[in-house]
Amino acid sequence: MNWTVAHRIAGIAAVQAHRNLGIDRTRYVPVHQALKAAGVVGMAQPMPRLFGVYFSPADNGPAVLLNANLNIVTQRHTAAHELGHHHLRHRTAADDDLSPALRWGNGSWPDEEKTAEAFAAWFLMPRPAVLAGLDRICQGQPTSPEHVYRLARELGTSYAGTVRHLQHLRLLEANRASQWAKISPAALRTSLAGGSALPADAHVHVVTASSHLQQVHADVGDLLIVRVDGAAFVSLPKGLARWTGATQTASPVEAAMVTDEFSDPVVLEVSAAGRDEPVHLTVVRDSPRAGVHDVWPD
Repeated sequence: MNWTVAHRIAGIAAVQAHRNLGIDRTRYVPVHQALKAAGVVGMAQPMPRLFGVYFSPADNGPAVLLNANLNIVTQRHTAAHELGHHHLRHRTAADDDLSPALRWGNGSWPDEEKTAEAFAAWFLMPRPAVLAGLDRICQGQPTSPEHVYRLARELGTSYAGTVRHLQHLRLLEANRASQWAKISPAALRTSLAGGSALPADAHVHVVTASSHLQQVHADVGDLLIVRVDGAAFVSLPKGLARWTGATQTASPVEAAMVTDEFSDPVVLEVSAAGRDEPVHLTVVRDSPRAGVHDVWPD
């Protein structure tokens, strides 16, 4: 089976899984909760050489074991990959320490691994959610790699994986996708943060007027940068601290960093010039899961 066929199978399977699990296909997909809804026992613990393991019903499953040491983006992808094994009725499978590049480029993968990997992309990035995000970010047409990075933040996916998926959705032509895939996410984060370097696992979430009534899924160390004319925080909830680290911006920006006091969802309000009401958005903590699924946050 080649990757084209794997994606055709996975695309159909992901739509079926969204329907069966009651997933809203227009927004961020809560994959850990999807595992619970699918009746899959979930557990996460540190594992030095594994991304995750799927145990089929034939081996006392269905259950998945995730690596608790993964960052949230990689763990979300791994969880969706293991859910793909379950939904596609695969055998027990262990996903070992392949590099992110090999996860897509190795043609020797077994068919079940190819379809589970493709399923992860289609499950986490349903077309309606991609289109809605692009509409908010760039009026539907990505014209810079920063647009793709911002979309990845809305979807909770990797930058490189989002570039590839936009090509599969025929929303990004192949040559541009190839060029953009070579750009370092760290360089894009630095650019969006006004030239300031950030911790390796920190992400940058750009807030605009189009962010009104949306959710931001963030973790400790992440940065929220407001790009709205005349923006000012109405107040900063507990767990968000004002950040003044931008060094290359033409004018002061409103920005906040997520601190380790952040736990429960909070509403962030940003006033803006020309708006009768503030921009309201909900900030939700999304960090790697550990332990058993009963204690994973909703």
